[in-house]
Amino acid sequence: MPVCEIISVGTELLLGDILNTNARFLSVELAALGISVLRQSTVGDNPERLAELFTDALSRSDILIASGGLGPTADDITKEVCCKVMGFELVIDDEILAGIESYFITKNITMPESNKKQAFVPLNGTVFRNKNGTAPGIACEKAGKCIILLPGPPRELVPMFNNDVKPFLSKYSDGVIISHTVRTFGIGESAMAELADDLLWNENPTVAPYAKDGESLLRVTARAKTAEQAEELCSPVIRKILDRLGTYIYGIDVDSLQQRVVELLTEKGLKVAIAESCTAGYTAKRLTEISGASQVFDCGIISYSNEIKINLLGVSAETLEKYGAVSEQTAIEMAKGVRTLSGADIGIGITGIAGPQSDESRKPAGLSFIALSDVNNVSVEKLETGRTNDREYNRYVTASRALNMIRLYAVKS
Repeated sequence: MPVCEIISVGTELLLGDILNTNARFLSVELAALGISVLRQSTVGDNPERLAELFTDALSRSDILIASGGLGPTADDITKEVCCKVMGFELVIDDEILAGIESYFITKNITMPESNKKQAFVPLNGTVFRNKNGTAPGIACEKAGKCIILLPGPPRELVPMFNNDVKPFLSKYSDGVIISHTVRTFGIGESAMAELADDLLWNENPTVAPYAKDGESLLRVTARAKTAEQAEELCSPVIRKILDRLGTYIYGIDVDSLQQRVVELLTEKGLKVAIAESCTAGYTAKRLTEISGASQVFDCGIISYSNEIKINLLGVSAETLEKYGAVSEQTAIEMAKGVRTLSGADIGIGITGIAGPQSDESRKPAGLSFIALSDVNNVSVEKLETGRTNDREYNRYVTASRALNMIRLYAVKS
């Protein structure tokens, strides 16, 4: 099975000015082709360091895929360095040059002379036309080694890879790698791993645990000649995980907890309304990131002040005086109030202290109460993250706990 390395070129990546999403995209796509990724590297716009990296990578890998550094400016040196390392001559491609000139004409802009640089391609190399920009992609193959150069902008790289590079790479693939992600909430990574302990020692498919903020997941990955054979390897292992983890599992191959919540509410024909204090609309924001949320989300109210809690949500002044704004009693009344106000099937009330400072009650930062109310019943959960100085984490996991309460309610409905 061929092995590959991904090289991201650009000083802006090293400085952290740009988030590198290309490497993740390429890793996923290469795995699907059955091409193992050995390493990922990032290098700045320096010809000596890039040449050294290309040379070292070729000594241990069959395929290199580099993104970035194909532009028209002086610091765009990826193509030149690649051809020097591989021993390819650069020649101008009149068809590509005409396409670049046409690109600028359609935009009614005079083409800078420097853009002609992008029309130079390796003699006897493979060229991938760029329908979303001016820099073509390139493949240089020699002595059983291959370097593929792709433009840096994802809006150019992704379609070029899908439309042109993927078919080109099929000749290097002798199988496929299929991966499924089992996502859980409400169980820690170590406890989850203990329940799946014997499965973690499998060689094919492999089972690997991972942790995210407030969540854990298991990734099941199989390698086989065909996708069907790989799926046959994965299926019994996934069934075992489902049996062992039960309702901790919120989805398989779903992007997020909020995606699953919207799917469930849609299936059950339920609507939710949310009143938030410490999360300041975070729960509603995550719900409404999902297409179709308008069918299941009625309204969100950010009720930071006690006056809004009293006047809009109907929280009693006596409750606030006796128990405080951060209390299960207040959360319950917020949940009931927003459900009554909106007419939704489910009302959620969230109150807490995000931190890093506490409030006058001296309750710890990271403490929150989340209540769920329907027409007949109400439930409440207390959350203590223990992270007094991590405001973002506290807000995120509190919103996640609220989303999980909605999920579990919908599952049982």
